Amino acid sequence: MSESELLAAPRRATIVTLSRVAGVAPSTISRALKGDPRISSETRARIARLAKELGYTPHASARTLSSGRSGLIGIVVGASANPFYTELLHEAARQVAPRGMRLLVIHAGAGPVEDSTAHALLQYQVDGCLMTSVELPSHVAEICRANGVPVVMVNRRPRMHSSAVTADNIAGAAELAELLLARGHRRFALMRTSASSSTGEERHRGFAQRLAAAGIEPPLLFDGRSTYEGGFEAGRALAALPVAERPGAVFSVSDIMAMGLLDALRLAGIAVPGEVAVVGFDGLPQAAWPIYDLTTVEQPLPAMIGRALDLLQARIAGAVAPDETIALRGRLILRGSSG
Repeated sequence: MSESELLAAPRRATIVTLSRVAGVAPSTISRALKGDPRISSETRARIARLAKELGYTPHASARTLSSGRSGLIGIVVGASANPFYTELLHEAARQVAPRGMRLLVIHAGAGPVEDSTAHALLQYQVDGCLMTSVELPSHVAEICRANGVPVVMVNRRPRMHSSAVTADNIAGAAELAELLLARGHRRFALMRTSASSSTGEERHRGFAQRLAAAGIEPPLLFDGRSTYEGGFEAGRALAALPVAERPGAVFSVSDIMAMGLLDALRLAGIAVPGEVAVVGFDGLPQAAWPIYDLTTVEQPLPAMIGRALDLLQARIAGAVAPDETIALRGRLILRGSSG
């Protein structure tokens, strides 16, 4: 086959393809592409040019065999309509590239991670894994550990054989309770989620504990199901309460539910914050939109991802370290919804 025919061929270029075009041994191609000084500069330049023309790139599996590392970091996400996880994915993708790694997104669906997801991580030979909006059963963590795949939970409480990086959910929720108490509120509602979520549970606990310390009755509970739609339905239920029974302030454990709540209150003709103050948690960019103007605690997402990748890389490199949990303080952002 002529050089022009090889260049026109639609097949993926390999070391063998380059060796045929260049008229040298495959070992010479490999050395030239690695910059081996034993290969003349003219030959290295010619082979580099041919590689570019043919679109040659080293095969990932071959690189894995030679180094023992794939350069892949798995990130497991569950079924979630919360745009916070979109922000988390974007931040993770932004941070892995400068570290010389690539991100492999694995969708685990709703509920806990199944064995099939753990085996998929092993099949793709990821070096480590970040797990976000999912539960990690102990036996799945054991599968990963036994196969040398370290796991770091992000925005979730850790399980056996994993470390975790979260926002300080309890402190952030307590700070929001303190804010509303200082505004003079004494009747509260809390919009939680029925889904199993350590994040939501901690925010619920932090808020309720601060109210109890102030001698305030437990908040009225609504289930927002971690979605905008769930928050909207909860807002309609709240708006339907008699004025004498209506709470003066609502804490939503996530911004997306708070946004649904705010829309429902506005459509019902209830003034925010005049009649009902509303606060959220997460720091979504959409929370700053004028239509919502939502007071919230912003999770320190860049720092959370950075620390999670630090933990992961240290363990991938073979560091022997105990599992650890890092809770980073969020930032209170005051806006109009809290008065």
